[in-house]
Amino acid sequence: MSDRTEISDLGEFGLIEHLTKNIELQNASSLLGVGDDAAVIDHFGKQTVVTTDLLLEGVHFDLMYTPLKHLGYKSIVVNISDIYAMNAVPTQVTLSLGLSNRVSLEALNEFYEGVYAACNHYGVDLIGGDTTTSQKGFVISVTAIGEVAPDRFVKRSTAQKGDLLCVSGDLGAAYIGLLFLEREKKIFWKARECSPI
Repeated sequence: MSDRTEISDLGEFGLIEHLTKNIELQNASSLLGVGDDAAVIDHFGKQTVVTTDLLLEGVHFDLMYTPLKHLGYKSIVVNISDIYAMNAVPTQVTLSLGLSNRVSLEALNEFYEGVYAACNHYGVDLIGGDTTTSQKGFVISVTAIGEVAPDRFVKRSTAQKGDLLCVSGDLGAAYIGLLFLEREKKIFWKARECSPI
């Protein structure tokens, strides 16, 4: 059995230090990141675009079949995709977590591998966030910040006939994958109910 480190052994500030010790800021607009009461950003005359997403265990993801590294990556990407959709460039994110006692430090390390992979791939700085105790599962909140040239942002309401719409990936592929995973989960639980104890 592998060693398990309880998050309570580190305390809130020890956990924050552990998870953020390797952050290297990539954007000149990130003046001050993790480590103070708030982050400081300067977009040098550009307009700021901000979005937030909340991901809840049992609603947006299932830890039975979601690898933590993939979940960390997804948590960042679902937010910065909204920034790109506004014709802006993502520059910073904040990440807040609600953690139950089921989550170990090793599990969080795996989750943050995905977070850092997404940040590095898209050139986004993780500049802050928060951690707290959750009574019911794993809670993830990400706020993404981006910049756009003055009045060059794009709104959904301004779409017109003849506009070019672009998508990435295969439409419907995630849904089909989810159907397969849910089917396998049902088969697994049914087999466990029937197996002798």
